[in-house]
Amino acid sequence: MTVRRSALALTALTALTAASAAFAPAAVAEDSPAPSVKKVPSGLYGDSDPTYDGVYRQSLALLAQHTAGVEPAAKAVDWLTGQQCADGSFAPFRAEPSADCDTKTPVDTNQTATAVQALAALGGHDEAVGKAVDWLKAAQNDDGGWGYTPGGDTDTNSTSLVIGALAATGTKAGAVTSKKGKTPEDALLGLSLTCADGGAFAFQPEKNGDLTANEDATAAGVLGGLGSSLVVTKGESAAQTACEKPADARAAAANGAAHLADVLKKDGHLTSAMPGAEDQPDTGNTADAVTALYAAGLTDAAKKPLAWLEKNGPAWAEQSGPSAWAQLVLTAHATGTDPRAFGSTDLVAGLNATGPAPKSAEDTPSAQDSAKQVVDEDGSQISVWWIVGVGVLVGAGIGLMISLRNKSGRK
Repeated sequence: MTVRRSALALTALTALTAASAAFAPAAVAEDSPAPSVKKVPSGLYGDSDPTYDGVYRQSLALLAQHTAGVEPAAKAVDWLTGQQCADGSFAPFRAEPSADCDTKTPVDTNQTATAVQALAALGGHDEAVGKAVDWLKAAQNDDGGWGYTPGGDTDTNSTSLVIGALAATGTKAGAVTSKKGKTPEDALLGLSLTCADGGAFAFQPEKNGDLTANEDATAAGVLGGLGSSLVVTKGESAAQTACEKPADARAAAANGAAHLADVLKKDGHLTSAMPGAEDQPDTGNTADAVTALYAAGLTDAAKKPLAWLEKNGPAWAEQSGPSAWAQLVLTAHATGTDPRAFGSTDLVAGLNATGPAPKSAEDTPSAQDSAKQVVDEDGSQISVWWIVGVGVLVGAGIGLMISLRNKSGRK
């Protein structure tokens, strides 16, 4: 949402391109076979298997509804709080919430950080939020950042999601230090490329230590470097539009935003490539990039991709599910666009239609019909859930995946 697209989607992509067994989430490890979910819980948004992204997509949905002034259904909130373990962490999906979590429960930082942001926004969940934040602090790596799982290698997406959780609870990231005195900003600065290499962020260092620009990680890193949660407020007009040697994470975020602006100039959208397939528009990462540009104050550079999103985003969301609808709602919020009139689509109605009717649903007529008004104007769209599914299959086959987001997928 980070927001960026689901950490799980990013992880799946990383799995396919890197084929590294070190990136396998606990959920697909050999000693922890994935459960088969025969019936999706009634309080959950979306109708696909929640094993790998249930808490992430539920949190995004509730957070997006809150920004749009919609009061979620009580059972939707209860489902989310019921997924928390006693130590404060969240797993993607716990089929039996009444059972205690144990060492095989696949908890991770991405689901936990996103849940913190949603519950903090909704209010009334101080104990659950406090325990989750304490768990996140305990999972901090020596370099100041976070990986997808506790102890996993630090990555930009996970670190930025946790920074967002801290911001949502009024905690300055710079005040959260590791045992070696490093802060989350230190970790992000270490994952930013030099100006000679474009000033973007890498997801993680390569095995040889090199950093490779990653657009999804860059969008996440911009929010993290600015100390922002997934709910973005438009930043002040930015004077910096070219890369400069960064002195801190905020300056690295400005470089990342300038990089995204430059990449988006040509087509007005980002592209993705799957092995054996042609490059095609990447709607999720484009939404993340637009949000990041607005957070950094580069609003002029965001106009063209925002217009592209208004035309093509709803068809992608209808295909991809609640995380995608929520991601677009959060992008609309960041850009000051009415989410109920995003192009020709009511994003809020589309999101509401994917789960239990919110308490304020009576004030939003024909949610199901509005969601069906989406017209697929770009047949090349790729489903985030398809990406997640491929990542899971690859992970199960070779024992893989991350530190997600260490990406949540991250959707």
